[in-house]
Amino acid sequence: MRHYELTAIFPLEEDQHQASREQLLKDLGANGAEIEKTDELGDRDLAYEIKKKRRGRYVRYTLMVDPAKLAVLDRIFKLNNNLLKYLFVKVDD
Repeated sequence: MRHYELTAIFPLEEDQHQASREQLLKDLGANGAEIEKTDELGDRDLAYEIKKKRRGRYVRYTLMVDPAKLAVLDRIFKLNNNLLKYLFVKVDD
């Protein structure tokens, strides 16, 4: 297992935000990811319009996950319509 940072952008609407966040945590847990830390980065303007949204709520997760599971998580996150964008970054030890 390796350390990764996952930055996710959620919609500002509270119901969509909560549903999407719960689904993301459920998907991470189902694929063996261990979340070490969660940072709320707040609401920010997006550089460009994503799914007809101009602002989003940023959250950064520090986690440990098997590198082989990243492709599976990528495919799952693409199907989550309430998740605007996400990015996995490998953290050097």
